[in-house]
Amino acid sequence: MLGKIDKVVRRLLVVETFAAWTRLLDNLSQTGWQIENTSLNHAAGRECDVGIIHLLDSHLQQQEVLKHIIRQSGGEWIAIVDPEIKNESAMRAFISEWFFDFYTLPFDFHRMQAALGRAYGMSRLRTLNLDSTPKEDHEFLGTSKQAKALRKLVSRFASTDSPVLIRGESGTGKELVARALHWTSRRADKPFIAVNCGAIPDQLIQSEMFGHEKGAFTGAHQRKIGRIEAAHGGTLFLDEIGDLPLELQANMLRFLQEMQIERVGSNQPIQVDVRVVAATHIDLEAAVADGRFREDLYYRLNVLEIHTTPLHERHADIALLAQHFAQLYAGEVGRKPRPFSHAAIKSMLQHPWPGNVRELANRVRRGMALAEGRTIEPADLGLAVVQDRIKMADRLENYILRAEKQALHDALTLHPSNMCRVAETLGISRPTLYRMLHRHQII
Repeated sequence: MLGKIDKVVRRLLVVETFAAWTRLLDNLSQTGWQIENTSLNHAAGRECDVGIIHLLDSHLQQQEVLKHIIRQSGGEWIAIVDPEIKNESAMRAFISEWFFDFYTLPFDFHRMQAALGRAYGMSRLRTLNLDSTPKEDHEFLGTSKQAKALRKLVSRFASTDSPVLIRGESGTGKELVARALHWTSRRADKPFIAVNCGAIPDQLIQSEMFGHEKGAFTGAHQRKIGRIEAAHGGTLFLDEIGDLPLELQANMLRFLQEMQIERVGSNQPIQVDVRVVAATHIDLEAAVADGRFREDLYYRLNVLEIHTTPLHERHADIALLAQHFAQLYAGEVGRKPRPFSHAAIKSMLQHPWPGNVRELANRVRRGMALAEGRTIEPADLGLAVVQDRIKMADRLENYILRAEKQALHDALTLHPSNMCRVAETLGISRPTLYRMLHRHQII
């Protein structure tokens, strides 16, 4: 067994090597390390499991270059430092922020081998976790039954040209769904034009949607192509369709019926080939009943329907989405992605998320900027620490059920898309795990 482990290829990237490393690297190559030597100027874009750099004072002037190299490598890094500079405050801060470990010269093969082993283990854990994450190009991250159902529905609807109405609360990713429908359809190489129907002034919306001819009105100095015509061959996304003025609803209905438009100031019909996807967070049936939305337009738009789920109903997806946003915003704040502490995950699971996924993204963005330790804490996210409350005495059966449900949530948070690992963590079989998940209505 040990022999098999020793033969596993482990990629080691060595930056700024020097003569004293030669014997060490020869020994490492005999224990399964595939070693690549390079200079700092040629290290960008090189991938590795573990990276080593001899960190000098001069490198502090090239921090952005080093950060870029570390982010692109995909591995964990160890800083080799001289004894006289490891205590400099700037050097300590940089190492703490961007390196898994540091090693003070002179070399000791056994100590160095142990440090490399720990770094490799952490790198593999992170890689396995990323490999278990859904890889949808449209970023429909999630392992909840709602996320899976949404992906399945988008896949089915993408192959048709029928209008789709997307309904859901603000911040639940309605535009993301619309873009996914476009990207996975036969129209993917054609335009995707998004229009927020509530953001265009009433006096301009006719011209914005249908375009105008030169001289059609004061200020029309040249012909303008409208949003509908610009989407020819592709997809037109009408966000917040419930805010469309009544007078324009009749024109929109005519366009949907005939697939023709007329620019303002012209009576020449223009044929367009457009797939229409609309979205709303309001109750359109109530708007129809109140006379604020045309019933015939409602039925034209609502041929196929998709509902997006609020985040507080998708507990199983919260940790995965938070990790995704931490990776996404790491480059923006110039910091290495930090993991979330257990307290932070607990606070996120208890938060009601009135702003849904958009709120989660913004809180993680804030947390990445404010976090000072190795993990993101509740205060960094602007969330309160969830206190464990002592409850009144209850039946033993209820205590057991609550503990069982909490254990399931904790294990799913650690391994959000790997049921085998969840069952292994809890020490139960997969059939038993699925029975427990159904009992607690988690899936």
